[in-house]
Amino acid sequence: MATENNLQQYELMVIFTPVLAEDDYKAAQKKFTDFIKANGGQIVHEDAWGLRSLAYPIAKKTTGLYLVVEYAAPTDLNAKLEVQMNRDENIMRHMVTSIDKFAAAYNLRKRSKHLTADNA
Repeated sequence: MATENNLQQYELMVIFTPVLAEDDYKAAQKKFTDFIKANGGQIVHEDAWGLRSLAYPIAKKTTGLYLVVEYAAPTDLNAKLEVQMNRDENIMRHMVTSIDKFAAAYNLRKRSKHLTADNA
């Protein structure tokens, strides 16, 4: 996968506040993908899930706008990304998960099957 230049695979899940307008939601997505690219990362896959119910209320909200981004980046990028996400008041929760080569290969196979099933 994308392990050149000592890049590690990660998956970022962000839950934005549900009160964002569609344009603001798209701008927020772009802000973080651009930040990853600007700091030496590469976007592998981006999936905006949109409005989903939360498992439990967060700040009295029961829904949130979800974004999942799989990316390859140097390990120091996550600390910078964390600072940016903590500063953004539109983000209710966020989580970065390190992905090993097996999980990255599984995600790729899953996306490939999903794409071929949609086209059939």
